[in-house]
Amino acid sequence: MRKVLITGSAGFIGFHLARELMAEGFRVHGFDGMTDYYDVGIKQRRHAMLGEHNAFSATEAMLEDVDALKQVCAEFEPDVIVHLAAQAGVRYSLENPRAYLESNVVGTFNVMECAREHAIDHLLMASTSSVYGANEDMPFRETEKADTPLTFYAATKRATEAMGHSYAHLWNLPVTMFRFFTVYGPWGRPDMALFKFTRGILNGEPIDIYNHGQMWRDFTYVADLVRGIRLLIDAVPKRPESADDIPEWDSLSPAAPFRVVNIGNSDKVRLEDFVDAIEQECGKPAIRNYMDLQKGDVPATWADASLLRELTGFAPQTDVREGIRQFVAWYREYYNV
Repeated sequence: MRKVLITGSAGFIGFHLARELMAEGFRVHGFDGMTDYYDVGIKQRRHAMLGEHNAFSATEAMLEDVDALKQVCAEFEPDVIVHLAAQAGVRYSLENPRAYLESNVVGTFNVMECAREHAIDHLLMASTSSVYGANEDMPFRETEKADTPLTFYAATKRATEAMGHSYAHLWNLPVTMFRFFTVYGPWGRPDMALFKFTRGILNGEPIDIYNHGQMWRDFTYVADLVRGIRLLIDAVPKRPESADDIPEWDSLSPAAPFRVVNIGNSDKVRLEDFVDAIEQECGKPAIRNYMDLQKGDVPATWADASLLRELTGFAPQTDVREGIRQFVAWYREYYNV
């Protein structure tokens, strides 16, 4: 039985990934700090559900606690590490940037050290579409430069990509970074737009709509996302003999067993249309508070997911209206509204 260590296992994506892997016969150990950035209760519920499986075990500790992390790696002996734990949220990085430095940079370094020490088969780490920053040529491709992040959150994620590449080169450690595009779905994060919009509409409260609704996002349903991660576990990058061996469509490094992969729906949806769909599913109109574009926000994101398809044969395809329907049904049941 293959063993996978998931950091951030009580988080939105980590929870869904753990369920996906256990359904396929993997043994999973979760590592989560249970931080109070958002409601800890929902994190505890996720972990409790995972704990119903015999194949799941967990440690509650911060990534900055290197001794706790090293102990888990020594005792669990993972074949693969999927590093999802991070301080998330673009806007919060304007208020508390140090949290991003400690969690995203120092925490990621600790994970990489454990991966190196135990010579694991594959280290997969979460990045973000935010690293594309000021890029305007869309859809975004992994082979484009991503050197103009617009927030400190994006900068820390871009830093982890560079750190991952260095470890892949120095220690021949296979590393895959995935850039996520606006993930949504049941058991989502309360700070995300879909959660806040649904809550506001059902409660009859105003919702803040940035850039007057003229923003576009590549909304990616969580079940599609974790399926992509699962398949990428088997797509282990190998150091090429020379740069000439790398296909034009591949982001594989010429100097390391390292690759960056977009995981997105390959479709940009206007924020105004997104709200319309939530209204329809909730059966109530939204009280719309239109606002200007916020500091650090980008008007649009849109993934080219052809590399994911080349590597795995899979591409996300859940229609956003179906994804919203699934989320609102979960929300109503969870909060009994």
